[in-house]
Amino acid sequence: MGDSNIDEGDEDGLARAVVASSPDAVVALDRDLTVLTWNGAAERLFGWPAAELLGRRAPIVPDELMAEHNAVLERVRNGGTVSLRTKRFDRDGRLLDLRVDTSALCSENGALLGYVSVYHPAEDDDAAQGRAARRARLVRRLTDVVGDINAELDLPVVLDRIAASLAELTGADAGGFVSIEGEELRLVGLHELPEAMRGVTAGLHTSLVGKLLRTGKTVLLETGPDGFQDLIWARLPGLHTIAVGIAAVGGRPYGALYALFARRKAGHLELELLELLAGHAGIAVGNAMAYQDAVRQRAHERAVFDASADGIAVLDGTGSVVRWNPAAARLTGLPGEKAIGGPPPFPLPEPGEKLTIQLPSGRWLDVLRAEIRETGEIVVDFRDVTRAKELEEAKDLFLATTSHELRTPITIVRGFASTLDSRWEHLSDEERRSAVHTIAERARSLGRLMDHLLLGARAGADELKVEVEVFDLAERVRAATLGLPVLSARHRVEVDIPPDLPPVYGDSLATDILLGQLLENAFKYSPDGGLIRVEARREDDSVVLVVDDEGIGIAPADRERVFERFVQADSGDRRRFGGVGLGLYIVRSLARAQGGDVSALPRPDGGTRMRVVLKAAGWSAWSDTPDR
Repeated sequence: MGDSNIDEGDEDGLARAVVASSPDAVVALDRDLTVLTWNGAAERLFGWPAAELLGRRAPIVPDELMAEHNAVLERVRNGGTVSLRTKRFDRDGRLLDLRVDTSALCSENGALLGYVSVYHPAEDDDAAQGRAARRARLVRRLTDVVGDINAELDLPVVLDRIAASLAELTGADAGGFVSIEGEELRLVGLHELPEAMRGVTAGLHTSLVGKLLRTGKTVLLETGPDGFQDLIWARLPGLHTIAVGIAAVGGRPYGALYALFARRKAGHLELELLELLAGHAGIAVGNAMAYQDAVRQRAHERAVFDASADGIAVLDGTGSVVRWNPAAARLTGLPGEKAIGGPPPFPLPEPGEKLTIQLPSGRWLDVLRAEIRETGEIVVDFRDVTRAKELEEAKDLFLATTSHELRTPITIVRGFASTLDSRWEHLSDEERRSAVHTIAERARSLGRLMDHLLLGARAGADELKVEVEVFDLAERVRAATLGLPVLSARHRVEVDIPPDLPPVYGDSLATDILLGQLLENAFKYSPDGGLIRVEARREDDSVVLVVDDEGIGIAPADRERVFERFVQADSGDRRRFGGVGLGLYIVRSLARAQGGDVSALPRPDGGTRMRVVLKAAGWSAWSDTPDR
């Protein structure tokens, strides 16, 4: 919208400009019916120039219509406006079929100064009525079109329907919808245009849309006498007129409608219809975008709901499950089709509180709830805390066991030391040596326990330091098993190492600790005796070390758990076998720190097989190509 060039104080000048510019003939008469005003349209309609009639009576009323004319003036004098169809003379004496609207010309205090008549050809009224009828039909069609557009919520389909609708309403030969994307326009909806044009872009500032935005208006009618060869629309043969309307979404320009005319003319009516449609198009596009956002949001929520590792349930106001995600089914063992419609298979905490429960399956869950006030629904979130509960219990047991493991040797050391201190003179040499030997043995046990605790702490903090180098595994196995056969009368020890066993990459000291722990476990967990067999062999680019026993074995569910901290295979007999549950955790940590691994396997005839894999020398521990 531009600023007015007429000074606000010059009201008389403005009034004269309005009358002079009127497309209808405006004639003002004083009370004696002499002409006061005779505008340009009156000159063109009646043929008399204003200079000839000002101050005179205009000879335009036929004698037979003088009575009608006087009656109109009488009615106007009494306060009213008269509109009628009548005849008037032009300068050449021809009768003109006119529509005349006559009203009183009054002063500011209401005194009658004269009369004002506005004339226009009656056929203009007929044309206007025809246009009005067409407008009414088009408005009715616009209502149908708007309903059709808003019935669709898929944005690309909506844009194509808008393009088709504007062509139908305005009689355009083709239509298009362009979106405003930063400094560019993109053709996203089209009708009666080549499909190859979809997605074509053009600069915003040099376009008709840019021109329209700069004017601050919402519609623009542009005629190109030489066509629009420089525009993307040039592919429409014979294009001569383009009507553009801005479609706003959320109060901001989102795009524009283009009505393209190649065969028929376009005028103000088409522009008005385009403006109306553009307004409704903005609403339809906004609805489609909101729907699209809602669909996208629901898809995101569904993805989070389905992919969540936590169990999530939604309950209605009666406490029945209406939504049950895959994790909920996995954690509870209750599939969705059975859960939905009934209560959840566990009690609910109070809002804002956490409830820890154990399911019949033995699994522990932390359960939280939140209420949706708007719908009265309840959202329940629950997660598996079984491992945390087990670790908590294992730590408690670890502390109790460690206290016991420490107390026993300390009590014995203190007892024998006290005996030596108080009864040294009364003891024989053999009794003294036995007491000192017992103290030394118990001190060594305490040392091994402390080593285990220290190694376990370092492994848990990923601070185990190993030095990978080439060493002779066969030599370490022989050293570790030397003398084992005489340690127990109930156990037999066999060692099988081929003479061509290759050296390995790793840390010899870490391997000593690892092997010693495996051998200790083999003895400890086969209390009834039996064969303990140590075997080493090459497999591909690795060396496999196996320690077999014929002991109590490991349950299938515990074959991985025994390598965790504070876990023993037979926790119920922890006091029977001793230990703090760190041995195999340290074994695996040491093996993996060397680039190897360890696993627990069952033996066909009972007992356990511990299988250690190390990288054979001659093969890089970090690549699959032999060293050269």
